[in-house]
Amino acid sequence: MVFPQRSHCCVRWLGRKVGPGASPRTGSGTDLPTRRSLKQSWNVSRPRRIPAGGKLLPMIALFTDFGLQGPYTGQMKAVLHQMAPGTPIVDLFADAPIGNAKASAYLLAAYSLWFPPRTIFLSVVDPGVGGTRPALIVKADSRWYVGPGNGLFELVRRRCDDALNWDIEWKPERLSASFHGRDLFAPVAAMLARGDPPPGRPRSDATDHRPDWPDDLAEIIYIDHFGNAMTGLRAATLTPDTRLAVGDRVFERARTFGDLPPGTGFWYENSTGLAEIAVNQGRANFDLGLTIGTRIQVIP
Repeated sequence: MVFPQRSHCCVRWLGRKVGPGASPRTGSGTDLPTRRSLKQSWNVSRPRRIPAGGKLLPMIALFTDFGLQGPYTGQMKAVLHQMAPGTPIVDLFADAPIGNAKASAYLLAAYSLWFPPRTIFLSVVDPGVGGTRPALIVKADSRWYVGPGNGLFELVRRRCDDALNWDIEWKPERLSASFHGRDLFAPVAAMLARGDPPPGRPRSDATDHRPDWPDDLAEIIYIDHFGNAMTGLRAATLTPDTRLAVGDRVFERARTFGDLPPGTGFWYENSTGLAEIAVNQGRANFDLGLTIGTRIQVIP
């Protein structure tokens, strides 16, 4: 069989003409296309900034209690795509504990460690939206966090080596009373993704801190899709012989599900390092009656 010979052609790569004898780095051509101007309420008309050397911009990770249905996540993403086009957006949690900044703080501190430096966590668990709680930017160990100052970043700051804080002073022309995730926090996260400086002053007020929250929380903080119950306890702080109790039920530690007979309850170190209560081939939330906020007793 004879295949037709493919002819040489030129293509466009990021606005530059590329073909025989040219490369994406050396080919001549037009500059990168600019993004469309945003609605006037955002007051932003600058093109996307790309660092020298052509490196990709940091990703934005969404951490919210908005749920998996409804328009809210989509509306925030629309703002991000307009203000920081091409920036990768990762859906980390859309079902963080509803209105529970305390439980969410332990989740965020555990899961953010799996993301590279310069990631921006757009974090919205905000039952006090429109009230007196401050709007914050936190930079902790080269990762950025944008969201409400209601304790959500308490454990992130406490566990990092270096933390800086800013009050968000930038305001859009239109700021709804009930959706700061879209109108305030998403635009600020996009600014950071473009490489803009934090739009506010360093924060010296400590009213957003929660010194009374423990380093590890002996409560259920999340129920996953399989019914497994995550605690706010880091497994590394517990010994192999530690038992966890809920009421009159006591759970031994196991390495993984298959180490125990079906229907057996146990606790183990999950893939993110948290102590998690599970039932082999069952659902811990239903079988054991566990919900977010259920208290755990630690038995050394």
